[in-house]
Amino acid sequence: MITSAAGTRSIVVERYLAHPAQKVWRALTEGDLVAQWLMPGDFRAVVGHRFTLRAPAVPNWNGVTEGEVLEVVPCGRLVYRWHTTGAAGDELSTLVTWTLQPVEEGVVLRMEQSGFRPQDEPNFRGATQGWPRFLARLEQVIASFPPEATEGR
Repeated sequence: MITSAAGTRSIVVERYLAHPAQKVWRALTEGDLVAQWLMPGDFRAVVGHRFTLRAPAVPNWNGVTEGEVLEVVPCGRLVYRWHTTGAAGDELSTLVTWTLQPVEEGVVLRMEQSGFRPQDEPNFRGATQGWPRFLARLEQVIASFPPEATEGR
């Protein structure tokens, strides 16, 4: 967890993945693959694209995430803003930043979700528990790629 000078908090998750950056990038940016490890929706890695992801509702979250892609640097960086609505109708807006750092025989993947205000504590706790599960599923999706599916990407 990181706390900013503005009093907002961030969740940071880093993982070493024994896969080329191209393979990881594909799982982060192709909508049908995003649906497998994160949530189904209409995500596309195109700057300015507005998307909606849906999951079953849980306490403090109605299951709908709306977003906008803000930055796309192929195999390097992906940034999008997320907007969600809690069970009480309160709005939460956070920034999700993915960074890929190629290393020997793999990549270090870093995810930061920033902008949690003090009143967003239930959402912060939920996201803190959720991201490790999402990243575990991301790794499973990447591991399921046939070798020829990533060549030339």
